[in-house]
Amino acid sequence: MTPETPAQPLTLALPHLDVAALSWGPPDGRLVLCLHGFPDSAWGWRAMAPLLAEQGLRVVAPFSRGYAPTGPAPDGDYHIGALMYDALAVYRELGAPSDAVLIGHDWGAFTTSALAAYPDSPFAEHITMAVPPVGAINRSRGALTRQLRMAPRQLRNSWYILFFQLPGLPERLLPRIIPRLWRDWGPPGYPTDAELDAALAALPSAAHRRAAVGYYRAMVRPSRPTARYADLHSYRFAVPRVPILHLQGAQDGAMIADYAATLGDVLPAGSQVHTLPTAGHFLQIEEPQAAAEAVLRYLGDRSDAR
Repeated sequence: MTPETPAQPLTLALPHLDVAALSWGPPDGRLVLCLHGFPDSAWGWRAMAPLLAEQGLRVVAPFSRGYAPTGPAPDGDYHIGALMYDALAVYRELGAPSDAVLIGHDWGAFTTSALAAYPDSPFAEHITMAVPPVGAINRSRGALTRQLRMAPRQLRNSWYILFFQLPGLPERLLPRIIPRLWRDWGPPGYPTDAELDAALAALPSAAHRRAAVGYYRAMVRPSRPTARYADLHSYRFAVPRVPILHLQGAQDGAMIADYAATLGDVLPAGSQVHTLPTAGHFLQIEEPQAAAEAVLRYLGDRSDAR
């Protein structure tokens, strides 16, 4: 198997939402569920997933609610609790194996961190990329001078979150904003044409673009999730209860890499934090080999510790 191994398309008819997904590797392999973020899609895993599949793992990457070919959420809910609910439903649809691994990037990392904090998470391992657990960041901020040094830079990096709170305009301008974010978030000079095209293709309509922006509105605005997501949502910013692996790109233009530097002090025993020096925000795209090796090494360490 090579990194060019084509993905197999899946359609998962969940009780509450039809979810499209891509799959690599043997159907009987250990399940690795990969959740993407913004602005991206399941295609963002196509360089890293085959490297995991080469080791006998079954990698499944869903298109998150609102990202084509998955449609916008019928209930219009884009809270983190809803994303957690989707991940658990996909897991059950894929057979609910007891040794499943959850990997999340960006919004997928928010989801993975929250499930690592959720007492009843069924996943054996939780791995986050690019966005560290918010609860752990809040506990590990360190000296006030360090916080003050980083805060203005992070606020500048996060301008788009505030912009997305405006009504109507962000949806219309998203096809122009996404290329800028890709340039700002990745290593200087990194060729992103193919991956950028896939990210734009996942938001083909006004409804899909409204959904993508809706993630940020649900996070920032004072609102409550749909009742069936409420319990899960309460763990959205909690500190993980179980060990996690966090991977951070040193050249990430979205999330300042220094926020990951002190995570090890507050994460559960057995957790690991690794920074990839030549990666930006999209580690699985920019450095798929290094990211895959870090994941496989962590899974091996965890197996040896049992």
